[in-house]
Amino acid sequence: MFHTIILVGNLGNEPTMRYTPSGQPVTTFSVATNRQHNAENGGGPVKETTWFRVTAWGKQAETCNEFLHKGSKVLIEGRLTPDPDTGGPRIFNRQDGSAGASYEVNASTVRFLSGKENGEVDMQVHGSTVSGSYSAGSSTPDDDIPF
Repeated sequence: MFHTIILVGNLGNEPTMRYTPSGQPVTTFSVATNRQHNAENGGGPVKETTWFRVTAWGKQAETCNEFLHKGSKVLIEGRLTPDPDTGGPRIFNRQDGSAGASYEVNASTVRFLSGKENGEVDMQVHGSTVSGSYSAGSSTPDDDIPF
């Protein structure tokens, strides 16, 4: 059996990196996904936000911690990690007493969709590979283009 989840959203907080006892880096951050649709009764647009808690490991964790910030737009591909007791999302009570759910995702791919001031955009982190960086200062002369 196999399952995967793909999320596109924005970071809701700064990434937090820590290390396992064996020295493996682990970075966690929250991602908000948004959906807008019209209400069934014709009452106008309805906005839904779903939060996911994302965990990245190894070199990917280090890169996420370095380049991601609150508000960064990301694409996450990974697998849902269910609550061991319920098999679903982790259920908790908020400070105001209302119920909440936390959807946990173990990231296999993180793609950075937000631009940075230094020109780096659309950088993909897959396992320990970082590719797709772009430097705004580098340009290819037209005569070097192979087509």
